[in-house]
Amino acid sequence: MSTLRVAVARESGTTAILTIVALVAFVATLDNTIVAAAAPSMGRELGLGVTALEWAGIAYMLPYAVLMLPAGVVIDRLGRRRVLLAGCGLFTAGALLGGAAWSAEVLFVARGAQGAAAAFVVPGTLSLIRTSLPADRRGLAVAVWTAALAAALALGPWLGGALAEYLHWSWIFLGTVPLLAAVTVLVARAVRLEPIRRGTRGRRGVARSLLTNRVFAGANVLVVLWGLGISGIAFFTPLLHQEFLGLGPAAAGLPLVLVAAAVICATPLVAPVSRTLGAPRAVCLGLLVVALGLVALAVAGDHRALAPRLAGLFLIGAGSAFTAPITAHGLDAVAEEDSGTASGVLMSSRELASALGVAVIGSVLSTVRTGELAAGAEPGSALAAGYTAGLLLAAVLQAGAAGLALVVLRERRENVATTLSQEGEGA
Repeated sequence: MSTLRVAVARESGTTAILTIVALVAFVATLDNTIVAAAAPSMGRELGLGVTALEWAGIAYMLPYAVLMLPAGVVIDRLGRRRVLLAGCGLFTAGALLGGAAWSAEVLFVARGAQGAAAAFVVPGTLSLIRTSLPADRRGLAVAVWTAALAAALALGPWLGGALAEYLHWSWIFLGTVPLLAAVTVLVARAVRLEPIRRGTRGRRGVARSLLTNRVFAGANVLVVLWGLGISGIAFFTPLLHQEFLGLGPAAAGLPLVLVAAAVICATPLVAPVSRTLGAPRAVCLGLLVVALGLVALAVAGDHRALAPRLAGLFLIGAGSAFTAPITAHGLDAVAEEDSGTASGVLMSSRELASALGVAVIGSVLSTVRTGELAAGAEPGSALAAGYTAGLLLAAVLQAGAAGLALVVLRERRENVATTLSQEGEGA
């Protein structure tokens, strides 16, 4: 009977950790994607222009990226339970403030608080997979994490538009509060309190050792290039669908579900293709497919119809699935004791690239749009011209990353199929 109780307790604890993993992955990713389709509604009510709307996304992404590395060190020193509880509290406060925002400044502060909280909650949750789960359940946990990410990517743009259209844009923030409350309760019950550590290796020394690791440094560069090319396009696509194609907020975000669906469909192919071609060539192929999808969207740039854009969106998602080996190679290249900090660095690179991508693509879009308006183009067509220019820049970045992948990943042995099956997450 005692053995049965231990088994039941272990299973209950595992279920709680898996639920925390799923909810945190979903909420953190949702807050990155849900704003895009609701941005025009927010802009009209709060008097925000295109540039200010960019900051509704950047204000979340930037602190998320910048604080990720120091967050890893704080987690190692203070323990996962303390950091996760504090992070959930800050995340909830940001959500409540965002839902009540009455000005651009308040909105940006709320988004910044959410981004800062995510910087601690996300790596803290990822580290639970390694520290709180038995080895035979870690692969399942990574699969749960990946599924939650894909669900948030798929639902975010549509959900943001639907809430803005049928309720109010404030619910894109308020709707996450019950999920955060559930995470808080589960962390308090299932995550053990760890002693405060005072002998953890200094951040500077860890960072130096990671940056001198050529494979790990190269993986970060690839993550940045991929994020620069993709994030801005994802952010501005719902805006184009509303302002140029005339779709409502909900319908404008729905086509991006195709990107997430393509990621899900292509993910089972990543391991066998990597085994056959080798990871460097598989990543190169995936990035080239992404570039092809971006060019296909650019070709359809002046069409006032949705159908010609769908093939490009699918190609972008399918190609992005093959960026998974970047993360696997990067983490496999570092020592086990540095894996927490390495995860933070990779996630930081990803989020920083997302913020920069919105800024860079947004700058190109705004510059071309302003020129078109000055030349007499109507607003929708001017926006489409700027969007097309951003697509072409993004395609160039993906092509460059494809060539780089053949160089920076070639030192790794091509026996990562098992790792990929367990860690099939996007870069």
